[in-house]
Amino acid sequence: MKLKRTLGKSHFFSLVPLLLGVAIAAGPVHGQDPTPTPSPSPAATPTPQRGGTQELNAEQVAESTVIIYGLGGGRQTLDQIRRTTFERGKVRMRNAAGSMDSSNYQRWIIRGENSAKDKVRWEQELPATRYSLMHVDERIFGVFNDTVFTPQDEAARSFEQSMFRGIDALLRYKENESKIELVGREKQLGVEYFVLDVTDKKDRKTRFYISVRTFRVMQLEYEELGVKYKRKFYDYRFAQGTLVPYRTVLWADDREIEEATIGTITFGQKVDEGMFLVG
Repeated sequence: MKLKRTLGKSHFFSLVPLLLGVAIAAGPVHGQDPTPTPSPSPAATPTPQRGGTQELNAEQVAESTVIIYGLGGGRQTLDQIRRTTFERGKVRMRNAAGSMDSSNYQRWIIRGENSAKDKVRWEQELPATRYSLMHVDERIFGVFNDTVFTPQDEAARSFEQSMFRGIDALLRYKENESKIELVGREKQLGVEYFVLDVTDKKDRKTRFYISVRTFRVMQLEYEELGVKYKRKFYDYRFAQGTLVPYRTVLWADDREIEEATIGTITFGQKVDEGMFLVG
């Protein structure tokens, strides 16, 4: 089935169970023909019955989400387009005094066969200086004035969480050989969510709240060292044929500690391998 950009968003989301019936062998929603057939007009397009998502299991929910973030192309589109990432934006972080500091940041990613194999460089621009945190060869280190240093535990954990506790933990669950479990459905402020747990090979469990209507991740939660974290995703936009939240907010024990806003993001452009060779 080929989806065109001219399809309205609500109509696209209503077709997710149909796409899913083709994407995986877990079984189509009742009353649908898994064999795609030409449709001469929008009126002839088969539409799932209201409440058709009731039958979805963990894999179907996860794969539906992957399809949505690839705008119908799913995992293949994400792998092809997001071979590299360059992102620039602004971040607000709570400091030791309790106030929020603002700064600019840049992030470069070279995608690996799984999240652990990714090369990531995150650079923060402070008023008087700049420094980088990097993930290369499955280790984390910092760079300041071309000098390699070992970041403080809290900074290293925060950087690691940004890599392994984000939306990609769900979108790449198969590549990461993670386990998934559908906890159930939950309604918050009138919005109904699938609640899906993803546990990776290092036993890091992240709980995702996925909109039943749109299959977008709206919130995730996890616990580390006795602290309960919650990250929410806002301002979803299309970027080069994939879906990206341009604003995220992170809470620790119900206290906001970070807000990041993307200014520009591009995928697939050449990223200099040399910036990952330091150290």
